[in-house]
Amino acid sequence: MEILLIRHGESEGDILRVHEGRADLLLTDRGRMQAKEMAKVVKERYMPEVIWASTLKRARETAEILSQETGIKVVEDDGLREFNNGVLAGLPYAEAKIRYPEPEGGRKPHEAIEDGESELEFRFRAQTVFSKILAESEGRKRIAIVSHGGMISNLLRAFLNLPVLADTNFPTGDTGIHLLKINGNQKVVMFMNDCGHLAKVDSELMV
Repeated sequence: MEILLIRHGESEGDILRVHEGRADLLLTDRGRMQAKEMAKVVKERYMPEVIWASTLKRARETAEILSQETGIKVVEDDGLREFNNGVLAGLPYAEAKIRYPEPEGGRKPHEAIEDGESELEFRFRAQTVFSKILAESEGRKRIAIVSHGGMISNLLRAFLNLPVLADTNFPTGDTGIHLLKINGNQKVVMFMNDCGHLAKVDSELMV
């Protein structure tokens, strides 16, 4: 089985400079253009049999654009949502620093932010939804998962069997694509964070 991990396109949160997380913001026009170019590449080179998606608007809309291009249905799952950042969701960065400063030395992995979840809970959620998706996708040759930067990092940690408290991060650009492969007991990272399709969007916006 091959697994495409795809991040959503540029969202309103990127423009507003706010903590996004569980803030349910839409894609920008640029984000929709990014998603359309990503969808063309996926259809041409990596056609999936099913598309799994986070239920947050920015990821769901990205998945719907991919679905429209490929004709493949979307299966939504709350488990693919971004980190639950509780009271920080939607707050401008400057305001958040004043209202909810991080504890000295940072928040411990088991400590949840108010009304949110801890890093350990986030990793466990990612591990759980990834296990569920793989089980329910058994027999398929290729699947796509459309989610968020933080969740994708945790899905990659789960795929690579990294320790729960691993400090390894996997950045993903807007509509960046990762391709993973499971061949029996062997796991292969085919490529990571391919954003080549964004060049066309950038050139069109400069015209």
